[in-house]
Amino acid sequence: MSIPNPYCPVCRHPGTTHWAEARDYEYFSTEDNYQYYHCSRCGTLFINPIPADQLHRIYPSNYYSFVNGKKNPVTRIKEWLDRRFFRSVLRQIPGENLHVLDVGGGTGWMLDQLKKTDPRIRFTQVVDIDQAARQIAESNGHAYYEGTMESFSTEKKFHLILMLNLVEHVADPLAVLQKAGTLLAPEGTIVIKTPNTDSWDARLFRKTYWGGLHCPRHWVIFSEKSFRLLAGNAGLAIRELTYTQGAPFWAFSIITALSRKKIIHTSAEKPVIFHPLFAPLSAFFALFDFIRRPFSRTSQLFIRLGHPGNNRDRS
Repeated sequence: MSIPNPYCPVCRHPGTTHWAEARDYEYFSTEDNYQYYHCSRCGTLFINPIPADQLHRIYPSNYYSFVNGKKNPVTRIKEWLDRRFFRSVLRQIPGENLHVLDVGGGTGWMLDQLKKTDPRIRFTQVVDIDQAARQIAESNGHAYYEGTMESFSTEKKFHLILMLNLVEHVADPLAVLQKAGTLLAPEGTIVIKTPNTDSWDARLFRKTYWGGLHCPRHWVIFSEKSFRLLAGNAGLAIRELTYTQGAPFWAFSIITALSRKKIIHTSAEKPVIFHPLFAPLSAFFALFDFIRRPFSRTSQLFIRLGHPGNNRDRS
């Protein structure tokens, strides 16, 4: 008797199909193979079973958000674009003393950028799982909670909550969004960036390795349809939903393909993100995605959420 495919974790639809088998080609944290399934109803991709008991194994000490790497022209341009974007977000948040929470914020590098952007930011909080990142974050003036969002507790309310490439890393995205809602100030904003399954690169690299899987660290990956469903179930209103460049996924996919063909070398000591090809490929595909964005769906979603009734959904 065959074992039925797992239910979709977002819409609970039983009609899922096996989508791909993958392993950690980026950090080589494990040699295990992982199975990904696709929901025919809402487009969600998800790993099954979820390796929730392997967190400290699959997030090695050289994971990109746990270290402050050297800056190159691509990262400097990205930082400038981030400051420009968040300046516009912060202008819409009233108040003289703002609190900002970065979930999965690692060393607090994004909070460093935000504090340069708006002098009203008086308190910054990181929630993440790495002890070494804690030392760096706290030395830069950020409060740090070592653990998961689900276990984080505070009486503070936050005017801005960041979940940049975070919600796809958790076993229960609904619980995380609901928790964020309880921590959000009345006029506050949640900013989320997360992969989009309905993209060219997801389809193109499905049979080799799509970088958006970030295997085995991305557990639930959304389409626009499934994220709208998730946000509604969490009791949050979508103020804005747009598509943005997914250059890192193109770079991960291409470098992994070249590595598997033995054309270039990657390893646990030299992960994909630190390979010399990563920055130029990311720069090229960032431009490529920005050019094609008006005509096709790129592989990253950018979403702003808030409490219902405070701001009208403009998406």
